[in-house]
Amino acid sequence: MIRSVVRGVGSALPARIMKNAEFETLVDTTDDWIVQRTGIRQRHIAGDDETTASLGEAAARRALADAGLTPDDIDLIVLATSTPNNTFPATAVEIQQRLGMHHGFAFDMQAVCSGFVYALTTADLYIRGGSARRVLVIGSETFSRLLDWTDRTTCVLFGDGAGALVLEAGEGAGTVSDRGILSASLRSDGSHREKLYVDGGPSTTGTVGHLRMEGREVFKHAVAMIADVVEAALGEAGVTADEIDWFVPHQANKRIIDASARKLGIAEDKVVTTVHLHGNTSAASVPLALSVAVDRGMIKRGDLVLVEAMGGGFTWGAAVLRW
Repeated sequence: MIRSVVRGVGSALPARIMKNAEFETLVDTTDDWIVQRTGIRQRHIAGDDETTASLGEAAARRALADAGLTPDDIDLIVLATSTPNNTFPATAVEIQQRLGMHHGFAFDMQAVCSGFVYALTTADLYIRGGSARRVLVIGSETFSRLLDWTDRTTCVLFGDGAGALVLEAGEGAGTVSDRGILSASLRSDGSHREKLYVDGGPSTTGTVGHLRMEGREVFKHAVAMIADVVEAALGEAGVTADEIDWFVPHQANKRIIDASARKLGIAEDKVVTTVHLHGNTSAASVPLALSVAVDRGMIKRGDLVLVEAMGGGFTWGAAVLRW
């Protein structure tokens, strides 16, 4: 059977690093308060010349280089983002142009922090359906441009960045030993919309708006929802949590990451954590963490990797893949 195999991975971060101490001059908070409640110590903030498209392009080029491929080898670009350069056209099309790619097709996918898992699953369907052989899957965000910098409950949580994978069609035997994406599970529930959303948009206010969040409510639902899709993905793949080599969760909050790993029975030394470096980068979170884990020599070929994410809407999802 056809499997979607990871050929390359790459990431990009804005030049500016904003440490927690800077917030002490902006809002009523402290470095200790932020670290204790979130695990975040710093985040990257996009400059005037850095955008979702430019960061996505940089991450894509690094993933292509890692794969030993060029844009000419790519059939499709799927960009997960909630912070596009323009309302339209899709920022994926701008990245396509920046890469000098004049063939194939490209589109954006919006599922907030779950966006990359949704995009990964979508790319897998195109590959297994025979519509594409190689796909660039990108998560790129400039969430700093959605923040209310006077709201201490949200402005300390988010950062900017991008990550990308190159997926390629490969032949598998249809067993758990195959390289590539083995399973995925996606969910959404619009009844939770008011718990995490942006209070603007072209069709409502005609403005970009600011991010609004009921932090306690999000935390309350997060662990159970994550466990739900993870267990479904593990079941579909025919593996147990004990067999997972690396757990790469959405990097939103260290307490949610730790609680999720405990509930799933995944050992702490198998959990990839980058939230202290990047903050919550929404759809860029998972591919950024994957890139860091590969660069550090943690994730290696043949490893069984579990990824998951949860975002506004609510949306949530998980996937199991063999690297």
